Amino acid sequence: MANEDDLPHRERWARLRFAIIGPLLAAPPPAGELRAALRALAAKTWRHPRTGLELRFGVSTLERWFYAARHAADPVQALRNQPRRDVGRFPSLSAAAVQALTAQYRAHPGWTAQLHHDNLRVTLTAAGAQCPSYPSVRRYLHARGLTRRHPPRRGTAAAVAARDRLEQREVRSYEVEHVLQLLHLDFHHGSRKVLTRRGQYVTPLLVGFIDDRSRFLCHAQWYTHEGTEELVHGLCQALQKVGLPRALMSDRGAAMLAGELTAGLHRLGILHLPTLPYSPHVNGKQENLWGRVEGRLLAMLEGEPQLSLAQLNLATQAWITQEYHRTVHSELGATPLERYLAGPYVGRECPGSEALRAAFRIEVQRQQRRSDGTVSLAGQRFELPSRYRHLRTVQLRYARWDLSRVDLVDARSGAILCPVHPLDKAANAEAQRRRLEPTDAAPSAAPVTGIAPLLRQLIADYAATGLPPAYLPLPRDTTAPKEPSA
Repeated sequence: MANEDDLPHRERWARLRFAIIGPLLAAPPPAGELRAALRALAAKTWRHPRTGLELRFGVSTLERWFYAARHAADPVQALRNQPRRDVGRFPSLSAAAVQALTAQYRAHPGWTAQLHHDNLRVTLTAAGAQCPSYPSVRRYLHARGLTRRHPPRRGTAAAVAARDRLEQREVRSYEVEHVLQLLHLDFHHGSRKVLTRRGQYVTPLLVGFIDDRSRFLCHAQWYTHEGTEELVHGLCQALQKVGLPRALMSDRGAAMLAGELTAGLHRLGILHLPTLPYSPHVNGKQENLWGRVEGRLLAMLEGEPQLSLAQLNLATQAWITQEYHRTVHSELGATPLERYLAGPYVGRECPGSEALRAAFRIEVQRQQRRSDGTVSLAGQRFELPSRYRHLRTVQLRYARWDLSRVDLVDARSGAILCPVHPLDKAANAEAQRRRLEPTDAAPSAAPVTGIAPLLRQLIADYAATGLPPAYLPLPRDTTAPKEPSA
């Protein structure tokens, strides 16, 4: 016997109606008592055949069912929902709405049905017309075959590897228990190009940081390059907005594995969790966000022919704040903002801008040139203070994109000793030479007196042997000098 949940919608409703009216059909009430019997049925509650929620039916509705099934050869069939006479026609959509919706779809075939409805509402409201409901718009699009069209994508080696890994590995959905317990990090190549100040069109990249538990977008920003500098720049803003998370998940891109990022996360006490190669599903929450960015944000910018990076970032911040954070997440049952504020919270206070800047840097060793107290770094020479001239090998901390701040670091403790600056030969040519500062490694010299203790000991030991000197002096070296003649 088939499960009732597997029955068509029309069949389930017919069975419910027959269960309600059936007792009256089996034992029709006497003349004049039908109305009372219907009122008794109207006072009862029933279960919705699909949702299971309680519902009631009015007397007029029950009366219509009774008379429809009373003389029918198949009362259940008579109680089924009959096909509407206007099937294929959409009376709720005016001619203006159909025309606007069709034109809108031709211009934006990649939009979702929800986005079509939201933009149609704005268009019709501005024209003084009434907008149909979202279900009506969705049914019209499906009935006309106006489904969402995705741009064709070619299969790549990376896509094949991802497919094979997905088939061979177990995949489970997950969600952490605390806000800021885990942040997701990723870059996204936008489908729109932006016009640079040089008059060139380039494809921007969006870096985003999303909280796992709440789906709260801590920060998102578009850049023209996918590098460590851009990544650190965006990450520092995210940390200053929400605080320090406990862990950060990313893929294995070059920027995500750069020394500056890994070193900075270590100094800030943030655990870095790189995903497996070719496993974007592990970071699926981030991939879901990119779908919304493309389907909603960028789709609404298709009509802007000369989109700049500044305009794109401004529109992105407005969309995140006003729509994304305030839209109920279907899986969470709450908005990302509500979920984020509800906690529980395990984040930590973020240090200041200067401390963040100093954290995301690498450390390298260089040999100090004793002749002028300089080291070579990134093709430039940097001058060390004279008090550190005794160090043969020095530890330097810097970011490869910012040579304006290079620090000398104690190799044992990691403490910053002093900043070092590029060599300025022109300034050195005009400046006076300072007296070298004393160091612990090189104390001030004392006057030299007599023979060294070791050598005196060696001479005494040799004399004690009784051996003659083991060398032959020249005669002139043993003869007393002659006095000069008058």
